[in-house]
Amino acid sequence: MSDSPENSPEARRFRLSRRTFLRGVGVTMALPWLESIPAWGTEPLKDGVPTTMPKRFAALFWGNGVNGNHWWAKGSGAAMELSKSLQPMEPLKAKMNFIDGLFNRSAVGVGIHPGQTGNLLSGMPLQKGAVLHGGISMDQVLANRIGQDSVQPSMVLGCEQPITGYHETNFSMAYSSHISWQSADSPVPMEVYPSMAFDSLFENRGSRRAQSILDRVKEDASSLGRKVSAHDKAKLDEYLTSVREVEKRIDRMRGDQAKAVANARGKDISVVMMKRPDNGLPEDIREHMRLMCDITALAFQTDKTRVVSLLLCRDLSGLFYPFLDVRKSHHSASHDDLSDDFERVTRFYCSQLAYLAGRLEAMPEGEGTVLDNSCLLLLSNMWSGNKHDSTRLPLLTVGGLGGALQTGRVLNYLDKGDENRKVCSLYLSLMEKMGVKLDRFGDADACLAGI
Repeated sequence: MSDSPENSPEARRFRLSRRTFLRGVGVTMALPWLESIPAWGTEPLKDGVPTTMPKRFAALFWGNGVNGNHWWAKGSGAAMELSKSLQPMEPLKAKMNFIDGLFNRSAVGVGIHPGQTGNLLSGMPLQKGAVLHGGISMDQVLANRIGQDSVQPSMVLGCEQPITGYHETNFSMAYSSHISWQSADSPVPMEVYPSMAFDSLFENRGSRRAQSILDRVKEDASSLGRKVSAHDKAKLDEYLTSVREVEKRIDRMRGDQAKAVANARGKDISVVMMKRPDNGLPEDIREHMRLMCDITALAFQTDKTRVVSLLLCRDLSGLFYPFLDVRKSHHSASHDDLSDDFERVTRFYCSQLAYLAGRLEAMPEGEGTVLDNSCLLLLSNMWSGNKHDSTRLPLLTVGGLGGALQTGRVLNYLDKGDENRKVCSLYLSLMEKMGVKLDRFGDADACLAGI
């Protein structure tokens, strides 16, 4: 992050002091943009209204690829035709880009699984053996450059615990477990417990953590509701209702997490080494993923952060999908990647993107929605789990970054030559559209053509 005066701690505190919060005992709730209270962030104002809304970025990852027979799109805009696995995106296809043919050169030909994953968002070669070494991921570049404009530079979330040890290729399993890296040798600690992520979102702390957040900010909320316009009052009520709904689901999990910690202490083992749900994570991964998406949506809506990475499942994942009638674990199922079973798994992960995008689309902001001012990137580390083929990456974006990113398109780079289909060129493009211009990132020194 720059040490210029505008990025100094003093300047950051001044900018954040302009925000509107609800406060209670041991809790602070950031609020969404309210038109009748023109004080939010650092965006230039005209007649008390921002001339631009903040731009946000989220990367959603799932491991081991797709059913390639059912991962395609044709046409453009409202007339775009989506494959079976992409059907969850049907309502939002005009705000989506289907991007095919990109690859991460540093992940090709170096060994399967961890060597194909740990540099997915950095594009840097990975070091084998006991010493981790790769590169900073693009989400953390954004966090370093624009994080001073929000309360929290980034959120790094996950739905599956990291694994330890080494793969047969002599790459650390840490590379399989993390997509967000704060430096060449250090992944960003990933929050996998929804209750902890929720508490971080609202700075919920102290002995009253289990007490309702909304009960503690009730007085502030009532006072604010009397001061804002009728339109903003409705927006505020809708936001508080949404928080309450998430809070109720979170509360059911606090006891499970506390019980898991106590059991681990009694058995003198680490919670990380325990299997779900003994480790306190939700047994139903659908609920786990939805909660993490809800928390991401609230973080974007309130400008708590503008950068999120969400690991839905790691590479070499052990998740099971009984609700999809799939008997094998994720990794095992991926070795039969052209099966109907794995198509259902592929579609399930696309549905997580659709859910988050739908939440953001339902949040009005300025003349559009929070989704219009965001870019969500869904990607996996390989095309075929059976062949461990990473020469082509499954990848979607949704959201237009405030008009900076044209949407409703199918972009194919398969026949453009390796120099013109680098995934790091896409990252350069997206970062530039968010106001972060770099001469080079990973193995790319030019933006992706057509983006």
